[in-house]
Amino acid sequence: MSGDFGFTPSGDFGSNPFAASANLPMIATQALRDSARNFLNTHSVIPVGTADNDAIRGSLDIANNWLDSATIFPAVSAPANVAWSRKDWLDSSIPGWQKLVEPLAEGMASALSELIGGMNFGESDESGENISPEDFPIPDSAIPSFNAIFGANPMTTGGIMPMMRGFMGAMIATQLGQSVGALAIRVTGANDVALPLFTQCETHLIPQNITAWGEGLDLPASEISIFLALRESAAVRLFTHAPWLSTYMQDAIAAYGRGIKIDIDAIQRQAEDAMASGALDIENADSINLAITSGMFMPEQSTQQAAALETLEMALALIEGWIDHVVDLAAKDRLPSLAALQEVVRRSRVTNSPTQQLFKSLLNLEVSPRKMRETAHFWSELHKLVDSEGRDYRWEDSALLPRSEDIGDPAGFLKSTTVPDDLSGLI
Repeated sequence: MSGDFGFTPSGDFGSNPFAASANLPMIATQALRDSARNFLNTHSVIPVGTADNDAIRGSLDIANNWLDSATIFPAVSAPANVAWSRKDWLDSSIPGWQKLVEPLAEGMASALSELIGGMNFGESDESGENISPEDFPIPDSAIPSFNAIFGANPMTTGGIMPMMRGFMGAMIATQLGQSVGALAIRVTGANDVALPLFTQCETHLIPQNITAWGEGLDLPASEISIFLALRESAAVRLFTHAPWLSTYMQDAIAAYGRGIKIDIDAIQRQAEDAMASGALDIENADSINLAITSGMFMPEQSTQQAAALETLEMALALIEGWIDHVVDLAAKDRLPSLAALQEVVRRSRVTNSPTQQLFKSLLNLEVSPRKMRETAHFWSELHKLVDSEGRDYRWEDSALLPRSEDIGDPAGFLKSTTVPDDLSGLI
């Protein structure tokens, strides 16, 4: 997620523009929406009409009819406005993004507060030199108001956390907003990112983005629309049946956030190495912003964080793999262009989709396209062994889902997690 970190925090915080109440969300929904809209405003937004809505509804009706034979999860009643514009998707998804990423912002604010709280400004360090706020290794060009904050606000322990919450909330709102804006011009449906973002999960497709998605494919527009409707409808059925997925992913992000620690010495070494190699120009604001957003100064992951990322990656891969498998099962004998359309999805994953870029920037997480293929194969093999009911039963609870080591052996996984009907032999 690249872009300029220069921002103007919203809200009236008195003398400290970054102060934020502990009772309020760190990432202000309006600030996030404004950042996303600013990005989207640089692209076209075509409003939807009655004809769009009728065409989308037709594709969704076909998709749901086919999916009935591929999954036990029932169809969800479609809303009146099944066709969305890019702006409709952006505005509707913002609260979900805010809730999903809020735990990460809390972890970053806590880490910065702990770091600054341990600094005694005006006192001497081990070399005998005075420590000043200017020694703190966050460039003025990336954070324009930081020196003003140090000059106007005493670094007392009680005052650090509110300031850090406001600062990190504003920064992440800007970053995340740009990414959501980028997603708005790419996603083909409300749930195309394969994340449970909505409190009430409904099927919506975005005609403008579907047209763009199909450009240059030389495939029937009707088949493209039905294929994307299949993916959207499958995701909605899954998220509606497994509402716990949203909290499960938030908990993983929160666990990652709690493990964030900032190592000043390591960051300084990275900065020196980057400047020596030419990868960072301290006099160039764009170079500094790019270094930060690309994860150049990402702290080393703890064991706790690695486990949290594995949990999150596995959940994302299992969701995408299940959607791939169910769509293939529903359409393989019905959609002539299915193989070509599936290849487009696979290619987009390999070339770094906006969703992939978002998680890489925020969490240094890259969900391997290979892992998505492996999970799709896992679900397919499981379906052969236990049919749709036994396969979909695994979404009843997170404890029933496979782990990374289970993906290569569906039969072994099934055997190790199935309670025999006759328990007499165990007594």
